[in-house]
Amino acid sequence: MVPVAAILGYCLAAIFVFALYTIIYQYTYWKRRKMLHLESVPIIGNNYPILFGIDSFPMHAQKMYKKFSGARYYGCFDFRKPVVIIKDPNLIKTICVKNFDDFTDHLTFVTEEMDPIAGRNIFSLKGKRWKDLRSTLTPSYTAARMKLLFELIDECARNFSQYFLENPEFAKSFEAKEVFTRYTNDVIATAAFGVKVDSMKDQENEFFMHGKASTTFTSKLLILKMVLLRNFPRLMRLFGATFLPRSSDKFFKKLINEAVTLRREKGITRPDTIQLLMQAMDKEDGVYVTMDDILGNAFIFFLAGFDTSSSLMAFIALELAANPDIQEKLQQEVDLQLEKNDGKLTYEALSDMKYLDMVVSETLRKYPPAPITNRVCTRDHVFSPPMQGYPEYRMEKDTVIMIPIYALHRDPQYFPEPEKFDPERFNEENKSKIEAYTYMPFGHGPRQCIGNRFALMETKILMVHALRKFTIKLTEKTVFPVEFIKLSFNLGAVGKFWLQFEERKKVN
Repeated sequence: MVPVAAILGYCLAAIFVFALYTIIYQYTYWKRRKMLHLESVPIIGNNYPILFGIDSFPMHAQKMYKKFSGARYYGCFDFRKPVVIIKDPNLIKTICVKNFDDFTDHLTFVTEEMDPIAGRNIFSLKGKRWKDLRSTLTPSYTAARMKLLFELIDECARNFSQYFLENPEFAKSFEAKEVFTRYTNDVIATAAFGVKVDSMKDQENEFFMHGKASTTFTSKLLILKMVLLRNFPRLMRLFGATFLPRSSDKFFKKLINEAVTLRREKGITRPDTIQLLMQAMDKEDGVYVTMDDILGNAFIFFLAGFDTSSSLMAFIALELAANPDIQEKLQQEVDLQLEKNDGKLTYEALSDMKYLDMVVSETLRKYPPAPITNRVCTRDHVFSPPMQGYPEYRMEKDTVIMIPIYALHRDPQYFPEPEKFDPERFNEENKSKIEAYTYMPFGHGPRQCIGNRFALMETKILMVHALRKFTIKLTEKTVFPVEFIKLSFNLGAVGKFWLQFEERKKVN
């Protein structure tokens, strides 16, 4: 029988050896490669400003980007994982497009090992499985498919606008992110799941409540859970931890299973992701698709649409309220296009709203949906030196790359007066002058966001219906300029998005 004290001693010794190894590994990893790098804190790497609430996620990324002026890239640590920060637009092109086959994968928060359902989505999958799924899903995001979904989304936007007309007191002061999330919830419910809900009238409908529980990324406990899932997946799996709350996981599985069963039994077809995956399940063409794939990708479609699209809408509304001249110009375009179409919004009329495109593009520059994107090196690749005085760098397979989108979008070298909201950056003359690979709100190359066309369409439809009826104004509770929430993975605003919809006197 081994004494308890001896077992405890062995455990402490093992912990000490592990800690010592980690410290030595981190302090020597980049030095052994003669690589330009930041010194890091053992175990937590260069993430301490985020973990201890010193900086918000985008501000930390921007500070990291500004390190080593003139460098094209450099090394650092994400907890115990070595990471290369890319600053040079030409290298971004190399990684995302030119030599894409060397950098095909994403580093993901959720893998199949962590969560068998949520980990089977197009963002998380790697290699051939990702490529097969991408080719299967791409047809659901073509312009033709978007046109088929237009009427469903337009109905949600009309219901949304009508609620404010019927509730003028509510319109005097509301939290925009919250109400826009209700709209995106309804859009996804009808466009992806075939479920009709009105979340403005039915404030606590089950679809919305589970969506909200699944996409709240500002909770300290959730951030800790995400960090642990990412760095200690086997241990967290041992404790039964999953990405989704258990109740929401159960709800979405039931909802999607019922939708698939109903479509098969009734012969119902819809122009959406679920339908394409169902068709792929029935084919014998070498692309293996299971029910878990349908569940995982329906969920990621919901996750992306529910939270990131509503954030984009909230930032657009806030900037329009803070810049009434821009808002007035946009309203004039909306009025003109609707007048040409007898007051009816059509897919073609929406496509003709060029100033709306400019406003949305500038909002995406200033507030990109993902402050950072990443790639994983899938085979060794040699980079020229990061800056003068350093040798070339052979990036080894499995090395993680971070591309700081938010920081690129706020770099005055590429976007003069980056804090200024200026849609004219994206007019026909100026947008051609933007340096390639410095503007990438949805990423670049084959791994760019597959659903960006859908997100842009639902955003533009909503803004047209809001601006045709209302003028958006700031309130006493509005916090502007925006200050970002700390301990959050996305661009959340301190003080939220308090705004007012003032009904226009002359409306279409």
